[in-house]
Amino acid sequence: MVSSLLQAGWLKDEQAIMGTRVAVELWADDEPRARGCIGQVMAEMRRIDALMSPFKADSELARINREAAQRPVPVSEELFGLIARAQKLSQTTGGAFDITFASVGYLYDYRRHVHPDEQALAEHLPAVDYRQVRLDAATHSVRFGRPGVRIDLGGIAKGYAVDRGIAILRRCGIRSALVTAGGDSRILGDHHGRPWMMGVKDPRKPDGIAVVLPLADTAISTSGDYERFFIEDGKRYHHILSPKTGRPITHTMSVTVLGPDATTTDGLSTAFFVLGPKKALALCDRLPGIDAVIIDARGTLHYSSGLTPPERPDGP
Repeated sequence: MVSSLLQAGWLKDEQAIMGTRVAVELWADDEPRARGCIGQVMAEMRRIDALMSPFKADSELARINREAAQRPVPVSEELFGLIARAQKLSQTTGGAFDITFASVGYLYDYRRHVHPDEQALAEHLPAVDYRQVRLDAATHSVRFGRPGVRIDLGGIAKGYAVDRGIAILRRCGIRSALVTAGGDSRILGDHHGRPWMMGVKDPRKPDGIAVVLPLADTAISTSGDYERFFIEDGKRYHHILSPKTGRPITHTMSVTVLGPDATTTDGLSTAFFVLGPKKALALCDRLPGIDAVIIDARGTLHYSSGLTPPERPDGP
């Protein structure tokens, strides 16, 4: 664990949780108490990971994937609620967000440069359909409508964990904070009287920033084709897959979504990536309190109607 007092009153901790970098930065009037609050946030992140990771054999999510094709699987109210929220987001986005992408997604191994061939895609793609996830509110149970269905909450769980972290800090009396898990962040208050300056990564420059957003009291999530990928024969294989084809999306490089909570922005950043700039911005403009910055495959920036093009890192 890395802990340091950044300046008078600023405290920051970082840890590796949920397969990513988790960071908490806050203004600390009482440093010992603030450290305890940060510890609570990190413990909550670990709890959610243990509950929702598809890679931990004893998680509730892993049990769903093992058993739900054979029988209804009772789960905790918390996990049931997040799956229900994911299903609603699938309906809102016309299936662009779909937690059953994992039915094909597990065939990819980005570290080992493995991707499915046409035969494997044809065999597994019919299981990618959010409508095959059947929820019973009376029993808090989940059942799959066909064999071969798998779910993965990676497109929404980190945002949910960030929201839970902010809720803990609020209860602690913290007024200025930033909680981040991978590409998902939520800001509490401002940066001690100034906005937080949040950079959107340039998808093709490892240390580059495409645009800087001055923000306060909001959530921000970015999905990019540079997060988990490999290149084979000049083609980029990354982790954001089309639910229709099971293949990586090629028309977009990065999507950043702003909104009231990170659970929403996390899911929408994936959905907007799948939809592409034109359809994504049309949907974005119909959703209250949501804005987006999209970088297409040519590197062109697109902004939702609620945003004035923000400051470029190299000036106007």
